[in-house]
Amino acid sequence: MAVIEREPAPSTPDSTDGRSVITRVRLLRRGRTISVTLVLAAVAFALFVGTMMFGSFSVSPWQVVLATFGFDTDPGVEYVVRQVRLSTASTALGTGLAMGLAGIIFQRLLANPLASPDFVGVSAGASFFAVSSIVVLNLQGEMVSLAALVGALLAALLVYLLAWRDGITGYRFILIGIGVSQFFLAGSGYVLSRANQYNAREAMTWLVGAVGQAGDTELRVLFLSLAVVLPAVFVMTRQLAALELGDDTATALGVRVETMRLALMLTAVVLIALATAVAGPMAFVALIAGPIASRLVGAGSSALLAAAFVGASIVLAADLVAQHALPAQLPTGVVTGAIGAPYLIWLLVSVNREGRGG
Repeated sequence: MAVIEREPAPSTPDSTDGRSVITRVRLLRRGRTISVTLVLAAVAFALFVGTMMFGSFSVSPWQVVLATFGFDTDPGVEYVVRQVRLSTASTALGTGLAMGLAGIIFQRLLANPLASPDFVGVSAGASFFAVSSIVVLNLQGEMVSLAALVGALLAALLVYLLAWRDGITGYRFILIGIGVSQFFLAGSGYVLSRANQYNAREAMTWLVGAVGQAGDTELRVLFLSLAVVLPAVFVMTRQLAALELGDDTATALGVRVETMRLALMLTAVVLIALATAVAGPMAFVALIAGPIASRLVGAGSSALLAAAFVGASIVLAADLVAQHALPAQLPTGVVTGAIGAPYLIWLLVSVNREGRGG
């Protein structure tokens, strides 16, 4: 009797293997995100210490750390670190954290790398109200910061209302934001032209950005707000990721699109408004922090915390350069502007070439 040999049946894909591959990929991404974020946090801390080491009286890193936490017994070192330099370093740290986080929220929410508070009028509105409060109302100190905060919030509200048409799209929001920004910049220029020499010099810091002018009250408000806002942002991380997939997909996933978009945008505006009220408009920090962080953690990973530490590192490094590496001391915003301008040119060329402008 002839024996018929049958070919073995093709094996069916093992769904268990597929799930294990996906799990491994997710674990690798999560591990990379955590590792990169920890490295960036260490860099930001090193720069935070570094900004307090140099000056007319040099201090070692160990002395800075001990004096910052109140453990150094040398009254001279404690005075230099805690009374003279800690406020400026804390301003740079808090401002950078807030601007980096606000920038990446704007960019991911509006799906456009050009979406930054620098461009959509928030910073310009804060500057206009701060300059006007100095020149027109003769306000000083904390009242000027409060005016900058109000200006940033009103500017963001104005852009949102003008851009609203059955929802918000990134391209329209950015174009209207650029128009509003130019309006406030022109207003600041006019008000500044009417100022006397003393007020003009004080008002200029609100047009460039500097980290050495904040008082204790503004700093406490900024760090208290960061302590409240940061956990809220990470609670909304999944909703932000869903919104990046498009409104229809986000709705299908159970996300209240407009409510969540408004909440995230309001969170970013509050962050940038508080940062601007403390240090003025720090050019390009919010624009470049997000893309740098996204490249470091890789595609498909949350880069929110990494962007915050990149923003802090940029401002702290820029302050070091502005105060100690140039022939004359400059406002920190001048250095961030010099760093960010070439990046903006490269970004515009890339966006135009890839057709991602909108």
